[in-house]
Amino acid sequence: MKNEFDKIDRTLDEMLVNLGAIVLKLAAVSKTAPELRALAQSVHQYAVCAERSNDPRVQRLRVELEAALQPSLRLVSSR
Repeated sequence: MKNEFDKIDRTLDEMLVNLGAIVLKLAAVSKTAPELRALAQSVHQYAVCAERSNDPRVQRLRVELEAALQPSLRLVSSR
C-alpha cells in the first residue's frame, strides 16, 4: 500500500513540475491586466497544490512563479 502511495505522490510531483513549467512560460508572455489576473490566479492555485509537496523542483517552481508576479523595479539614476 505504501508503494502505491509513493508512486501516486511521485506522479503528482511530476504533474506539478510540468504544470509549473507551463505557468512559468505564461508568466513570460502575460502583459495585459486580464492576463496578469489570470496568471496570479494560476500561481495561487499552483502554490496551494505545491504546498504539501516535498519535491524540491516543485518548491523551486513555486518560488519562481511567485517572484514572476512581483512587479519589476526599474532603477532610475538621478543626475
